[in-house]
Amino acid sequence: MAVPQNRTTRSRRNMRRAHDALVAANPAECSNCGELKRPHHVCGACGHYDAREVVAVASEVDLDEDAA
Repeated sequence: MAVPQNRTTRSRRNMRRAHDALVAANPAECSNCGELKRPHHVCGACGHYDAREVVAVASEVDLDEDAA
C-alpha cells in the first residue's frame, strides 16, 4: 500500500497547486447588440451567432395566473 514516507510541507503542497487557479473569462462584444458574451457562443441577449440569428429570443414570457 502506498504511504508517504514524509509529510508534504505546506510550501511544497501550495507550489504544486500554483497552476490550479481559475483564469478570468475574456468576454467579447456581440456584433449585433453590443452585449458582452462568451467567445464562440450564442449571444444570450439577442440569440445571434456569427452575424446571423440562431435562436429566437422571446421578448416576454406570459404565465397563467393559475399556474403561478
